Amino acid sequence: MPQKILAVDDEKHIVRLIQVNLERAGYQVVTAFDGVEALKKVSEENPDLIVLDVMMPQMDGFETLKNLKANPQTRDIPVIMLTAKAQDADVFRGWQSGVDCYLTKPFNPLELLTFVKRIFESLDEDEGDDAEGVYTIGD
Repeated sequence: MPQKILAVDDEKHIVRLIQVNLERAGYQVVTAFDGVEALKKVSEENPDLIVLDVMMPQMDGFETLKNLKANPQTRDIPVIMLTAKAQDADVFRGWQSGVDCYLTKPFNPLELLTFVKRIFESLDEDEGDDAEGVYTIGD
């Protein structure tokens, strides 16, 4: 089963660009257009990764991220911020809030795809670091 990614942006053409490129790479993509809808989709769809814009109506990306990280069931979902907010303070706030990657618009879809792959590879490696089944001398 392909890994599921939630793409969240209030600009429909950006969501479509993300969706098309990630689907071509073999991922399943679900979409949302604001933070409130994103939180609902997270509980319904259980995505493996979230691509999240900052400037959105109803609830911005930072508030959405805060909600995700406060919930024990969603705090470990990797998040890529994809936003036009490129000021140092915004980038720093993103890192402080717990994003796994911070990309600014305009963006190259191949760059986004590269970071998605890296995050999933990193998660796979972390799962392989489990101490179960590891034998030491004298076992």
